Order: sequence, then structure tokens, then C-alpha cells
Amino acid sequence: MSKHIDRALHNWDYEPGAVQARLIKSSDGRQVIQMRVDLGVLQLETSGRPDGKRPHGCATYLDHVRQQARAAERDGAAFVLDEEQCQEADREFLQFYHRRVGWLALRDYERAVADADHTLAFMDFVRDHSPSDDYTAAHEQYRGFVMFQRTQGAAALALEKNDPEQAIDEVRRGLDRLRTFFVDHDIEGQMEEDGMVRHLRKIERFVRREHHIEETLQEQLDRAVANEQYETAARLRDELRRRHC
Repeated sequence: MSKHIDRALHNWDYEPGAVQARLIKSSDGRQVIQMRVDLGVLQLETSGRPDGKRPHGCATYLDHVRQQARAAERDGAAFVLDEEQCQEADREFLQFYHRRVGWLALRDYERAVADADHTLAFMDFVRDHSPSDDYTAAHEQYRGFVMFQRTQGAAALALEKNDPEQAIDEVRRGLDRLRTFFVDHDIEGQMEEDGMVRHLRKIERFVRREHHIEETLQEQLDRAVANEQYETAARLRDELRRRHC
């Protein structure tokens, strides 16, 4: 069997600064993502862990270390990631990053959001079980970026489903999460000048303008609750439930 990758690279030149991804069928018929990078091609599985492995029999390495943490807690011990576990965690972070940006490039927003949620959950685990402040900080610095990509994906998915109000609400929730991130890092004053925040504000303005939405039902509900208009709030909650049934 030939081991070269010339066929995969044929007529697929690398474009600096662009995310180049495609879905193809492998030799056994399963669907995989291929991503063009400077020196070749990355191939990622579309479900489970991107490299197709099952660490210690688990779907992901996060699942494995969660099991270890629960076992330690049952024994009354604190669970702290060791050096090898940190290295394996970093491998999984990188794999899910590549697949997340691949899904966004392919406009598969539902799976992009799912992979972002996995990364954010792993970041939470690392924060709670990190061996050092430096290791925590090395991952927390990217939390805002993952939140940003998740919000992009969630808003795009809502628009794909012809629900512009939901898209606006997703952007607003994402901005609230980013505000918490900026506050936690003592840089709240820089938030409105941040490129990610400005991009999400631009998306929100575009959706409101294109779909003539001044205020979503959720925004009306939030305002009613803030003003202690409880009957109005109850009516709006019922309307929201009916809309999302």
C-alpha cells in the first residue's frame, strides 16, 4: 500500500491565513475531515476524539481524568493532574481546537458548538485540578477565544434554523460570558475595544437590522423581570416556551 500523501495534496495548495477544510470519505467509507496546513494535511475523525483514540477505554481524555477524579474523591483525596496527565490534556485541547475551526469553516455549526463545549468543560476541569497557577493561566488565556467561537457557531446555527431572535440572544449570552471573563482577569475596561467583542456586536447589529428586531422576547422578559412586571413576565415566559417547543 502506498504511504505517500501526494494524492491528498494534488490541486489543493496551502493558503496562508485561511482555514481550509473538507469532508471526505475514507477508504473504509467513514466520513473524516481533512485540513490543509503548511506542510501537509491533518485528518480528523468526525465523532469522539479527533484522533480516533479511546484513552484508557474512554471516549475522550476528559472522560478518563473525570473518572480518576471521582475515584480520588471517593477515597477522600484531592485529585491533581500530574505531568503526564497535563501533556495528554494539552494533546486533547489541540485536537479539539483543530476540529472546532474545521467545523466552523465547513459551516457545521452544531458540531462546532459541541466541540467548543467540550473544550470549555475541560478548561473548567483543569482550573479545578491544576498542578500550578502557571498551568492554569496557560489555558485560561484562551477561554475568551473559545467562548467567542462558540458564540459565533451558536448564532450562525440559530440563523440557519431561521430563528434570528435566538441568534441575537446567543450573541447576548456570549457577550455576558465574555464580560465575566474580562472581569475575572481584571481587564473589563478593555472589553469594548476587544476585536472579538466588536465582531459579536457587529453580528448583533446586522441581525437586528436585517430582520427588523428591536427587542427579542428574551430581552422583553429580562426587562419585565427587572421592572417587577411579573404578569407580563409570566406571559412572555409562556410565549418563549411555545416558540421553542
